[in-house]
Amino acid sequence: MSHRLAGLSHTVFARHSNPWSAWTRWLSTPLVLVPLWTRRWSHAAIIGAWMAANPVIFPRPADEHAWSTRVVLGEEQWITDRPRDTAMAVNAAATLAGVTALVAARRHRAAPAAGATAVVMALLLVYWRLMARYHDQHRRAGTG
Repeated sequence: MSHRLAGLSHTVFARHSNPWSAWTRWLSTPLVLVPLWTRRWSHAAIIGAWMAANPVIFPRPADEHAWSTRVVLGEEQWITDRPRDTAMAVNAAATLAGVTALVAARRHRAAPAAGATAVVMALLLVYWRLMARYHDQHRRAGTG
């Protein structure tokens, strides 16, 4: 990754580590299904703009004490290190559940879409727990 791109990525993660950014993004997960359900590209544009803006519209948090802040900073470190660990498996399972939710929304199957979205959101919280732990372990070791 180029130095400039790495700096931009770090800036985005630093701002996205604001608890308002992290939690509103998590709560926005079901919105991703709306364009497939309604088949309106205007909905995709609005939701896409929100998802793109969310990580940068909030200011950098004052400290790293909030759990969600540690989650996002841990994810940044995890993406850099790319260990083959439990978090990768949880992320893959969340992705599979997400694809299932998208297909169900496209087919107008409300219950499967809602169920798969609930699974995605639950798995994201498991992933977040792993990312907070990853952050804390690297801080204690002095490598993060």
